[in-house]
Amino acid sequence: MSETLLVERVVELVLGRGAASGTPVRLLVDGHPSTHPERLADALVAPLEAVGRPVARVGVSGFLRPRSLRLEHGREDPDSLLHGWIDVAALNREVLTRVVERGEYLPSLRDPETDRATRAAYVGAGPGTVVVLDGALSIGRGLDADVAVHLAIKPATLRRRTPPEEEWAIPAYERYGREIEGVPDLLVRVDHPEHPALVHA
Repeated sequence: MSETLLVERVVELVLGRGAASGTPVRLLVDGHPSTHPERLADALVAPLEAVGRPVARVGVSGFLRPRSLRLEHGREDPDSLLHGWIDVAALNREVLTRVVERGEYLPSLRDPETDRATRAAYVGAGPGTVVVLDGALSIGRGLDADVAVHLAIKPATLRRRTPPEEEWAIPAYERYGREIEGVPDLLVRVDHPEHPALVHA
């Protein structure tokens, strides 16, 4: 399908969740960095706002654990990358659970480059807000999301797109792909980015 149609399908899925009650909907767009999940997440903002849904655009990268914790087993540990980089508790507490219980969210907690607190202020979230969260290796990690979209690539594509200095991470992504099989609400093949293919809904 076209990228435009993919965006429409994701928007339709989101609008079918929580529409009657006006409760927030928390959407997770997940994929290997080479699939650029942030691009799909960004593309969803305008269509959702056009139908009257407030959008809270958040990135998983703003909620990584401190560098001292996520790299305690070294800079090239696939197991740590897979299970120890995302601060799941903070992301739920400050964004995904908070937007439902308190009607507000924190845009970011920690700068992944400087490893310092961003000191961001809480932002109010109106009824029916859609949290659009993008990240990698984030499905099945205990995040309080309502809808999950995974941008998938074949192992050969993964290896081809991974630069030499990041090859250590390949086992983590290959294992992750097997672990989440059947979990996402939408699985989209993006081996050919200009022609995404919807696998299941």
